[in-house]
Amino acid sequence: MGHLAERFSRFPLLLKFLDVRERLSVQVHPPDTAASLIPKGETGKTEAWVVLEDGPDSRIYAGLNQLATAATLREALANGTVEAQMAGFAPNPEDVVLVHAGTVHSLNDIVVFEVQENSDVTFRLYDWGHIDPRTGKLRPLQVDQALACVNFDQGAVGPIPSVIEEMTPVLRERIIECEQFVVWRIRGDGPLRVGAADLPRALVCLSGKADLRHGGKSYPIGKGEVILLPAVVGTCSCLPQGAVTLLEIALPESSIL
Repeated sequence: MGHLAERFSRFPLLLKFLDVRERLSVQVHPPDTAASLIPKGETGKTEAWVVLEDGPDSRIYAGLNQLATAATLREALANGTVEAQMAGFAPNPEDVVLVHAGTVHSLNDIVVFEVQENSDVTFRLYDWGHIDPRTGKLRPLQVDQALACVNFDQGAVGPIPSVIEEMTPVLRERIIECEQFVVWRIRGDGPLRVGAADLPRALVCLSGKADLRHGGKSYPIGKGEVILLPAVVGTCSCLPQGAVTLLEIALPESSIL
């Protein structure tokens, strides 16, 4: 963890590929300020999605419509009209969505890469009538806890624009930047540098393949693979084998203060 060794008791991020065939439950994660809702040793959870594949029924739900309140959500839960309270859109591949803690959210018919704070605190607001195959019953909801941490002032959440930082030798875009993490998307076929001095980074291959070179050794990475670059590695060279698309994930500089 380098400079961050004394700041975190565990690795602070979770990285996931989500292949969503059915609608995920409607969830809310608490912000760090909701201390009474967060078990000891846990944190709030902000997360982000990078859309990899969309299907005919793809849908991202993030945020609520302007008229939604705790009262209207409770009424919608009772009569099965929760979807009408939620903001949503049909995503496209490469869309990027930042879901701050306190955002009501769900996914359907989509493949995304997800980066999030390393926390297991999730409150299920609605579950579309799904039956738990282990019990044969509806899965439990945490309605009161979910409503207690919803940001009703936020409104609809949609794709965010990227910021181009470099054009050559590869295209490097900063696609996500928040207090919890920073993500760059790198595309091209030229050699590049990845990693940072005395700070950990993670490298994710979304397409193609490449070789990382460090300490006289080569470490291959291909589509769907993730490599952690420990702080001791610092920067290293990355040699694409043809066109490649990578994500480089970092903790923001403020994390070392």
